Amino acid sequence: MARLPAGVVVISARVDDGYRGLTASSLVSISLEPPMVLVGLEHESATRAAVVESKAFNVSVLTASQEFIADRLAGRAPAVDLKWQSIPHRLGANGIPLIEGSVAWLECRLVQVHPTGDHDVCVGEVEAAIAGSGDPLILWDRQFWTLR
Repeated sequence: MARLPAGVVVISARVDDGYRGLTASSLVSISLEPPMVLVGLEHESATRAAVVESKAFNVSVLTASQEFIADRLAGRAPAVDLKWQSIPHRLGANGIPLIEGSVAWLECRLVQVHPTGDHDVCVGEVEAAIAGSGDPLILWDRQFWTLR
């Protein structure tokens, strides 16, 4: 699957003591009416637990200039604190972080969770979709790429 190019997103969620987030490339649009997306989240992930607990998540579609954020939330760079002080963000209407400067943002209400292998397929109904600008960050062959 590393040979399949994919956009890079951050899935974020909120719990009582702060925010959780992770870098993913498994976002899929599955319905236009109502608008719905799915993402695969590892069973043991703190972000998966936060998504299930809060019944909501946000998606930030990263730009080519946000590779460092992708690395940080993938665990390949210094850890992100629970208040996300080192990540430029704003809070969506649902109180969950949206990463500033992204290509696009989705605010989602969790509607289904399907255990599948070592991940859960989490289905969210999109309650808000906002277009940003810039070139997207792409993951291919376990490396980040840009379109230009």
